[in-house]
Amino acid sequence: MMTEKTPIIQIRNLSKAYGSKVALKNLSLDIYPGQVIGYIGPNGAGKSTTVKILTGLIPEFSGEVLVDGISMQENPQEIKKRIGYVPENAELYDVLTPMEYLDFVGKLHGIDEEILKTRSTKLLNAFGLGNNLHDRMDTFSKGMKQKVLLISGIIHNPQIVVLDEPLSGLDANAVIMIKELIMRLSKEGKTIFYCSHMMDVVEKVSDRILLINKGEIIADGTFDSLKQNHADTLEHVFAKLTGRDETGNETDAIIDAFN
Repeated sequence: MMTEKTPIIQIRNLSKAYGSKVALKNLSLDIYPGQVIGYIGPNGAGKSTTVKILTGLIPEFSGEVLVDGISMQENPQEIKKRIGYVPENAELYDVLTPMEYLDFVGKLHGIDEEILKTRSTKLLNAFGLGNNLHDRMDTFSKGMKQKVLLISGIIHNPQIVVLDEPLSGLDANAVIMIKELIMRLSKEGKTIFYCSHMMDVVEKVSDRILLINKGEIIADGTFDSLKQNHADTLEHVFAKLTGRDETGNETDAIIDAFN
């Protein structure tokens, strides 16, 4: 049984390479119940590889990953029961209705049929899709589909929710609701692993920020501590620590090209 002081996720010396390209180098992390982790880094830094290992999508790696004390290499199926995953680019079965799709996902998780129907209806209503329960999703906007994906990631009430650019395609009101949802899930003891390029959102929702670059964690702390040690905004911290502090020169060069 996990206590508040016991990590829900323990990563030790995690490494992964694709041929000669090293994606992760001896990554070690402890993540605790109720934490909202903002996981940021440049393209190709190792974010997606970390997420795919954590969610059991990449089974081959070196090192150790424990979730709720369970080894990913020994029992990935048991870990998948504890994790909800909302990927950045996912394909829905959009010939289905939201209710049909959530029925499919919920039954994969072994949720009782009556509980599943009630929970799906409540969640779809809460996300503003109450009038579209039985509409085919091939008629939905990107934002509407993203809401269904978000619901499918939490339908089984997981301990850990992994969100990869979850705000993509959402309108302003939905973005506000998702921010609030993240905070509420955290207060319920859920652990949120939040990957995004939207620095302003990461600043607001995360109580711990991890910056990965070239497969290694190069910053780990609260936004306030990172700001105190490095720069005034998370964007500036990011630019400074990843060697992208010359963006002003780059934009000057772009404008000069038109002159």
